[in-house]
Amino acid sequence: MRLLIVEDEKRLAVSLAKGLTAEGYAVDVVHDGLEGLHRAGEGVYDLVILDIMLPGLNGYRVCAALRAAGHDVPILMLTAKDGEYDEAEGLDTGADDYLTKPFSYVVLVARVKALLRRRGQGAGASPVHVHGDLRVDTGARRVFLGEEEVTLTAKEFAVLEQLVVRAGQVVPKAEILEHVWDFAYDGDPNIVEVYVSALRRKLRAGLIRTVRGAGYRLETGR
Repeated sequence: MRLLIVEDEKRLAVSLAKGLTAEGYAVDVVHDGLEGLHRAGEGVYDLVILDIMLPGLNGYRVCAALRAAGHDVPILMLTAKDGEYDEAEGLDTGADDYLTKPFSYVVLVARVKALLRRRGQGAGASPVHVHGDLRVDTGARRVFLGEEEVTLTAKEFAVLEQLVVRAGQVVPKAEILEHVWDFAYDGDPNIVEVYVSALRRKLRAGLIRTVRGAGYRLETGR
């Protein structure tokens, strides 16, 4: 899943991005409200972590503008302020949740996961995907092949997740790269092939098929 952090405290933003990346998310970071509104408005994010006190455009206005434009992306607001009025104002503009600084990183991750889970349930999506003897629980982030649990790294799971939610369809390599890594990634785009190869070794060679010139397809048969 892809997250956007809009936070002008650069050390905090970098720290959050590193932690969330280690959790298996692709994370983009901007430090300005106007840039945050532009990025979030592209509609490619699964969740936005939005500070209130921002240069250019404050978080309240960014949130209100996104909702007015019809974007339903979950928004977790961060603020150094405290008090019922600030929380009410944030929620009134369309935020889904609210954290007051300083906050525990563990709590932030729990809120992020809860919002993403709630969004999936609201869309009628099941977090468990079963294809033949492969079972992927995207909520618990667990993978089973038959009765045996397979241990994957965060990035391996993220690549598999992109394929399993569209099983039977061809998923372009560029889309996997965009959602599993972030927009600033300037390394070798063949990194996707490396992770697909790792998944084939850990799961089954024929489970993920390469469609030459198009991408990868998770086979639905046993």
